[in-house]
Amino acid sequence: MKPYLLVTDHPERWREILPGASLISARAYFTDSEYAGNKTARVINLCNSYRYQSKGYYVSLVAEARGHRPLPAIETVRDTRQPSIIRLLSSDIQEVIQKSFQNWKEDVFELRIYFSRTPEKAFEKLARQMYNLFPAPLLKTQFKKTEDGWTLVNVSMLSLSQVPSQERPFMKDAVERFVGGHGVSVRRKHFSRYSLAILYDPKDPAEKASDPKAIQNFVQAAESLSIDCELIGQDDYGKIAEFDALFIRETTGVNHYTYRFARKAEHENLVVIDDPKSILKCANKVFLAEILSRLRIPIPKTVLIDRENHAQAIEQLGFPIVLKKPDSSFSQGVKKAENLKQWETELAHMFESSDLVVAQQFIPTEFDWRIGVLNRKVLYACRYYMAPKHWQIYNRTSARNTRVGKSETVQLEEVPLIVLNTALKAANAIGDGLYGVDIKLVGSQCMVVEINDNPSIDSGVEDKVLKSRLYSAVMEEFFRRMELKATASAPTGGSGNGRSRKHPASAVAGGVGELGVS
Repeated sequence: MKPYLLVTDHPERWREILPGASLISARAYFTDSEYAGNKTARVINLCNSYRYQSKGYYVSLVAEARGHRPLPAIETVRDTRQPSIIRLLSSDIQEVIQKSFQNWKEDVFELRIYFSRTPEKAFEKLARQMYNLFPAPLLKTQFKKTEDGWTLVNVSMLSLSQVPSQERPFMKDAVERFVGGHGVSVRRKHFSRYSLAILYDPKDPAEKASDPKAIQNFVQAAESLSIDCELIGQDDYGKIAEFDALFIRETTGVNHYTYRFARKAEHENLVVIDDPKSILKCANKVFLAEILSRLRIPIPKTVLIDRENHAQAIEQLGFPIVLKKPDSSFSQGVKKAENLKQWETELAHMFESSDLVVAQQFIPTEFDWRIGVLNRKVLYACRYYMAPKHWQIYNRTSARNTRVGKSETVQLEEVPLIVLNTALKAANAIGDGLYGVDIKLVGSQCMVVEINDNPSIDSGVEDKVLKSRLYSAVMEEFFRRMELKATASAPTGGSGNGRSRKHPASAVAGGVGELGVS
């Protein structure tokens, strides 16, 4: 993780609470060139007040200008002073608010939150959600019971003097956990060059983008490059700004928390894979069909249908026809209609949630090619075979039972050149992130079936050829992008430490990625 700079206008008061911490006065932060040129730090603003043009206000303002991503950000300071914004943001967590107070007898409640934690055990989830909305070191939130239920009526930032004496030991522990990591000393001896958050829930690995072993391999590859990793989950939205990069290994979707994480990371100027534009583009099969057709990249014969033109689609495609919900993933929301009755049944169901449905010519093949592409270069290649006695790779016989076809990861030299070039052209139409392009090869004809922004990388499957080099290649790309951002924000003169530093492992290992667009 980046080293933290604990900046305050009253170091002597905080030193009584945190005797082992390296506290910096606001004046020193403003005037000492050592801090101005430090591009590997993050500011925690512990000033007494954040009012407009106070020292606390300027600490956050200057920190943002220096790329130190302060806690709190100026945006958060403004948000806590606007009742309309407080109401708007809290509307996203109404369910959590109502559930938290379902057994509370009084009509008002005040919750104090220290670095996302609270001494009120029954309100820990609410505290985390409030911190996600208003990331700040010390918060006081006030709730009131109305005829329509409980409502958040005020959010304010606490000064040290406003923390009750009986809660100061808890606050001290919260600071140490936040800064040092789960209770270790505030004073840290070693710091990694960069920090990476991996969005991943290890409790439910089914249909994730990576299995737990692959996640561990990513972590090891990152650490070898001086990148500190931390697994984060759905409740860690407020922590995004603490990192230099975000790697999403959850199944993504536009109407899903993964997209909000990607947007937040991009807003905080983090390196992010999957980036929000890639999620948006790949998540919608209508978009993919249109852009691939426009670029003359071959796809199965495709018709966009609505409630009025679906009869013509039958004439154009002929049965069997593959029907796809625009926002489906992992083969979910993809059905095959063998006859008119199945067609009408599946369409009726899909039209309940979407005004458009993608209908495609059914092309039976023994397997689909999956070409992994990273930063416009081929990374790996697999054959994904259809599930036994099924027409798809995944055969979901029930909510809990899914059969998957076998897979083979092969050397790039074994892949037909037309498949590699088609995959590159398709991925480049989306961006320069990490993609998995699914392709059917029938004779000499190559057709793109899907472009996935969140391709599977599982241990023993996609890494079978490259092994550890696959994980290194991904982490080296993160390192390269973080170095570029550090260089872009470095001062043009002076002796600051924000200069770009080349890493010896700057190229993808073993010649991977040598292919370019034909």
